[in-house]
Formats: sequence, structure tokens, C-alpha cells
Amino acid sequence: MGGAVSAGEDNDELIDNLKEAQYIRTELVEQAFRAIDRADYYLEEFKDNAYKDLAWKHGNIHLSAPCIYSEVMEALDLQPGLSFLNLGSGTGYLSSMVGLILGPFGVNHGVELHSDVIEYAKQKLDFFIKTSDSFDKFEFCEPSFVTGNCLEISPDCTQYDRVYCGAGVQKEHEDYMKSLLKVGGILVMPLEEKLTKITRTGPSAWETKKILAVSFAPLIQPNHEDSGKSRLVHLPPVAVRSLQDLARIAIRGTIKKIIHQEAMSKTGNGLKNPPRFKRRRVRRRRMETIVFLDKEVFASRISNPSDDNNNSEDIEEERPEEEETKASELKPDPPVNFLREKVLSLPLPDPLKYYLLYYREK
Repeated sequence: MGGAVSAGEDNDELIDNLKEAQYIRTELVEQAFRAIDRADYYLEEFKDNAYKDLAWKHGNIHLSAPCIYSEVMEALDLQPGLSFLNLGSGTGYLSSMVGLILGPFGVNHGVELHSDVIEYAKQKLDFFIKTSDSFDKFEFCEPSFVTGNCLEISPDCTQYDRVYCGAGVQKEHEDYMKSLLKVGGILVMPLEEKLTKITRTGPSAWETKKILAVSFAPLIQPNHEDSGKSRLVHLPPVAVRSLQDLARIAIRGTIKKIIHQEAMSKTGNGLKNPPRFKRRRVRRRRMETIVFLDKEVFASRISNPSDDNNNSEDIEEERPEEEETKASELKPDPPVNFLREKVLSLPLPDPLKYYLLYYREK
């Protein structure tokens, strides 16, 4: 079994490899991928495989291969403030990355068939919010998940700017999927063995682009044997933020600006991530075949005429010997969460500090 890119030793190296292979092409998508460690969405006993470019499935829990998520994120063309619907939201890994880009005034909804997977996704979301430094570096649009079959969404639901379906869509359901999209919106889904991007250019006008040849497990059809009736899925309401929420967003944003200004005045460079002193071996290669685990068996990049002139042999990129010696003598400082340090130092009651830090009360 293989992948489109070489396995990484950690999340950053996996992202480096995805960039080299041109699966990640924009800075915004790269930032989102680096901000959330893929291994955090694995069960502990399977984390050794987290940085391989392979899909993972255990029971109802499923993650697509990193190269697939990369293509999906790039195709969605995400921007702050948009509304997003994830059909088959699974672990919430993709929804959380999307939420980092949408920001606090976006909409981030997911529909998942299995209730146990919804609980798993909520646990992972809680863990991210409470422990990850990345949460404080971005303005986050927290995803909301509902249980149900995504083919039974209530017809009176709102339409979305961006929609992704993480299971194979049969041709007879194509129009249903399109109906979930606003004019100007983008739908990405596996359709007839192709990862497909559909842009709604008018009330009844569409542009379609094939991205990858893929094989996904098909959507599960609704089962009405028990009651004979459809179980409509009602999506979360698009609510206006409370004044309390708006105040928290504004205060956190102001504190971030102060921290950035203080750093600029001291160093002139602002806040930067600590350097990663690691010898990196990069293999640049264009793969025609990707093999997945379980039911996601085969995928191949759809040929592009421009690729024919860009075939490159495997190369290794090594740091100069002198630079590597220096790197071995230096150790990066542990990352500092400046926002949390600043909030905790403020002369405020502890409950207010914790509210600004977004800690949740159980």
C-alpha cells in the first residue's frame, strides 16, 4: 500500500511533503494544516500511522488520506465569513481546519450518520479548544455536528457557500447535492469515481471540474423499514452571535494586536514560530496512483498537460554540513502561548480570564 507522498516523522514534515508534491498550494491551506496535528484525531494505538499519506478506518471512525483533504481544502477556496456544510463530517478534523479559515463570523455545520462518531468528534473538538496553541493564533468558527443521514436533510434548510461530501455520491443524488448550494457557492464531492468541484454560477447554471480519480465508499441510502417514514435531518440554526460572544472576540483580537505590536517594537519581526532544527529529506515525485486502506482503494491524479513537462526525478535536499552542526548545538525554545500568558496576567477575576481563554464549563 502506498501514498501520493512519503511518510513524515511529524505533522510538519507531512505538510512539507504535501507542499512538495503540489497537493497544498496556498498559504492559507498550509497554515490550517500545520495548525491541527493529524495524530490528535487518531486513537492512541494507531498514531504511528498518522503521518502516512493513507486513509484510516476503525469501526465507524474514518479519516481520508492527507492528499485527499489537501485537494478538498484547495478546491473549496475558503474565505472568512462563509458558510460551510460537511456531509459525513466524521472525526471533525476537516471541519476544524475549515473553521480556522472561516473565522468567528462564519458558519460551520456537519452531518454525520453515526452517533458514536459525533461523540468522538466533540471530544476532539474540546481537546483542540482547551489545549492547542493554534486555537489562540486563529479566530475560530467552531463546528456544530448533528446526527442523521445527509440524504434526508430537511428541504427548508438554508443553503451554504461551501459544501463537501466525504462519501461517494451516486449520479441520481447529484441534483440533491447541488440544491444545498447558494449561487456563487462551491460543492466538492466524489461523483462517478472522480473528486469533482462544482461551482454554482447562477440559479440553474453550473461549472464542473474533475480533480482526482478516486474510489470512496458510497453514501448509505436511507432506511425506512422501521417506520416507513423519512427521518428529516434539521441542521443547526444560523444564529446571530450574542453581545457577550462579540465582546470576547473583540477583546481577544485587541490583545493579539497588542502582543504583536510589543513583539514588533522589541525585535522588528513580530511573533514567529520557533525554528524547527531538523534535517529534512524531501522526495519530489509525481505519483499516478494512490492506494488507500479499507474501502477507499484507488486514486490517481487526473493528468494535466502541463505536468508532462514537469516530470522530476527524486531529489534529496540536505542542509550543509556546517549548518547541520549548528542545528545540533541549538535547541528551539518551547512554544509560548502569548495570548494565554497575557490574559492570565490581566487584573481580572479568574472566571472572566477563563471566559476570555474560551475554556468551557462542564
